[in-house]
Amino acid sequence: MAGSPGLDRHQVQYGHPERPSRVQAALDGIEAAGLADAVIFLEARRATEAELARVHRPSYLRALREFCAAGGGALDPDTYVSEGTWDTALLAAGGVLAAVDALSRGIGDAAFVAARPPGHHALADRAMGFCVVNNIAVAAAKLADGGERVLVLDWDVHHGNGTQSAFWNDARVLYVSIHQSPLFPGTGRAEEIGGPNARGLNLNVPLPPGATGDVVAEAFDDDLAPAVDAFAPTWVLVSAGFDAHRADPLADLALTSGDFANLARRAREFAPGGGRLVLVLEGGYDLDALRLSVGASLAALLGVRFEAEAASSGGPGAEAARRAREVHRQLRELGVDFPGGPTTGWAPPGPGE
Repeated sequence: MAGSPGLDRHQVQYGHPERPSRVQAALDGIEAAGLADAVIFLEARRATEAELARVHRPSYLRALREFCAAGGGALDPDTYVSEGTWDTALLAAGGVLAAVDALSRGIGDAAFVAARPPGHHALADRAMGFCVVNNIAVAAAKLADGGERVLVLDWDVHHGNGTQSAFWNDARVLYVSIHQSPLFPGTGRAEEIGGPNARGLNLNVPLPPGATGDVVAEAFDDDLAPAVDAFAPTWVLVSAGFDAHRADPLADLALTSGDFANLARRAREFAPGGGRLVLVLEGGYDLDALRLSVGASLAALLGVRFEAEAASSGGPGAEAARRAREVHRQLRELGVDFPGGPTTGWAPPGPGE
């Protein structure tokens, strides 16, 4: 477990949804689920620029550091930084690395990193969507460089275009995303399946507004789980955004905290054993929904009963999920072979095309 509101110096404009109170709400979920005695709090560390450079261009990191040192401001209409953002971003990325290090040393069975700013939209040379450093991609890249096979499971309501881009042509990482479409950032079609050296290692399931947890569960069980089993990850990193909750103000899916508990159980099943699973906070902008969803997710990982909300069902999205499943099935028929060797007869679109 990593994360401390006292280390957060990333300030945004008043009224911005990605606000400092999100970290405290996530930590409050631990108390809500009665898990305080089951959690070990880790000391965060700062990621080095060399660690960040596995994902981000040094010129971007230098420009970001200097912009923050000069007082910060708006990087785009949605993404703001302050003087303290650079240090906080180093701690956010370093918190994920610290969690991986602790698990590697046998400390704990799983980790949850409650930190901000979030990361999965951050590209190699660009901040966007509230994100400045791609925290989960930095950790995945370090693990992959160490010989690990990494599953990045992204259940944030927005497609993680930055993470997809980072590993688009990298056969060491399987990126799986379930997200709302249409929605920012506009990427994440089912046809986006990876570059020539990693075809079939980028799997997207875009769902329409109003989709419920039963559709998400079916997509996991009937489509994504076989791909994960074939890839055989040695680590599972989760972009754990909770903005697919029905109460979230920035999106329109209809999941509940009970659905996130089910997703967490599936993530635990994907991991190859204890000590190889890290959940990293991404989105989630209704504080009460965030609190309940984090609590439900962590309780599910620990096998503790916490049912603040029942799982949801009955919404749209089954047809969209079936379409994604058909696209992925066609990939296998075309000869896509895990861990993602080149195939013939298939010309995947580039990210965002």
